[in-house]
Amino acid sequence: MWQRYSLYDFRVICHYLGVLLFFTGLIMIVPLVTALVLGEYEPASRYLLSMGASVTVGSLMRMLRIAPGRLNRQQAVAVTSFAWLVVGLFAAIPLGLSSHYNSPIDALFDAVSLITTTGVSIASNADHMSYADNMWRFIVSYAGGLGLIVVAMSFGIFGAGASNSSLYESEGRSEHVLPNVVQTAKFILKFSVAVVAVAGVILGGVLIFHGVTPLRSFFHGIWLAISSFMTIGLTPQSTSVAYYHSSAIEFVLMILMLLGSINFSLQSEALRGRVRMLFDDIEIHAALGWILLILVVFVVSMTGSTLLDTLPTMMRSGLFSFLAATTTCGLSVMSSSQLTTVFPSGALLVLAIAMAVGGSSGSTSGGIKLRRVAVIAKSAFETMKSTASPESARIVTNYYHLGRQRLDAAEVKEAMTVFILFVIVYIVGALAGIAFGYDAVSAIMESVAMASNGGISTGITSDSMPVLLEMVYIGEMWAGRLEFVAFVAVLAKIVASIRPRRSWLPGKR
Repeated sequence: MWQRYSLYDFRVICHYLGVLLFFTGLIMIVPLVTALVLGEYEPASRYLLSMGASVTVGSLMRMLRIAPGRLNRQQAVAVTSFAWLVVGLFAAIPLGLSSHYNSPIDALFDAVSLITTTGVSIASNADHMSYADNMWRFIVSYAGGLGLIVVAMSFGIFGAGASNSSLYESEGRSEHVLPNVVQTAKFILKFSVAVVAVAGVILGGVLIFHGVTPLRSFFHGIWLAISSFMTIGLTPQSTSVAYYHSSAIEFVLMILMLLGSINFSLQSEALRGRVRMLFDDIEIHAALGWILLILVVFVVSMTGSTLLDTLPTMMRSGLFSFLAATTTCGLSVMSSSQLTTVFPSGALLVLAIAMAVGGSSGSTSGGIKLRRVAVIAKSAFETMKSTASPESARIVTNYYHLGRQRLDAAEVKEAMTVFILFVIVYIVGALAGIAFGYDAVSAIMESVAMASNGGISTGITSDSMPVLLEMVYIGEMWAGRLEFVAFVAVLAKIVASIRPRRSWLPGKR
């Protein structure tokens, strides 16, 4: 039987959600200052109002905590699960008050897309969005890419009562880079800031070289660095990376996408000089084998396209799109209509499969994750080996991931559970798209893009799509970011909490 949430649990959960909302309101100072400095007074008023709402509601929710104490695992999972929706709801307020969204649900869709790093936007006239609004969109995406809990813990806003592994692991992270989770969270934040800063300067310099004004180059350089390293796929222009017409920018972005899809723990070990751990790791081996295999299939499938029949064109457009899908970044050098026109249906399905798997665990990538796929493959090999061995043989399978690990039944069970849940949601989302009359291949790719937070859209996602389908995609993005296990557990406990006890029912004692 599922354990119920008590009133105390709900108050504790609301308290920590209030802390996150209060912190969200404080972060709105950045777009507010940006607007005031650049003379964007209308956006400034929106962010001032939204900041007041977030701080006020957050402060009220913080008062619900009735006693200090450490979060247990169930409470931590609930806080993490609802944080993406609650923070997304308030992050949507300044966007919804602008003229770039047709309805509040459209603004909420964008906010959830940003915070889950899906990166698909249905904003209208996005090319003329204010600097303040773009700054807010990329700040929200940056926080979502790192993980709301990681950002909050790195700033210490939860206090000592929550500085344990429950919150950290509830966000799908299990590896500790440093001795404790707080130091790990701080490392992830500092490392990402350093990478974004260096890459932003490089990209800004390239834009200045191409004749872009210094101010615009500065902002676009930072935003592109955030988008690629956090594997978000968002750009300040509606035509994505194609707007810049620069092979140099595309090259830098490809490097950042690959870097962002690698486990932060492995990057930490490499920075310490333990490069061998990087090349011995099962995820790196799985990544190399998977990328090589799927790339060969992708290249073969692209031979049916007459528009990408030359090697330079294939290398520039095809390879960029492939890496964007594999890392679940979602950046694109072509529009949605061009994507469905230029790429054969087989190539689109290959991109969907690449997005479905995603990058490394403990990285900013979405999808099933390479480690789970490798664990399932190891388990399958172990089963076949056991079948071919004598009954007396004792089969033990080891692998290397930040040290030698032994494959056990619990790990295989978790990997298979998440794998199956991802596949089910991919199918359900695709059927929803087909039910609304969209092409089957496009519906499959769109569903995978949402649930894997990959963000490569075939054009179904737009401000004219049915509201019900929009809600389905919001649910997919949310569940995919939580990797389903936490999502299902929280929903089950909520249902158990609101269901009448057996003793309350007529005839029951």
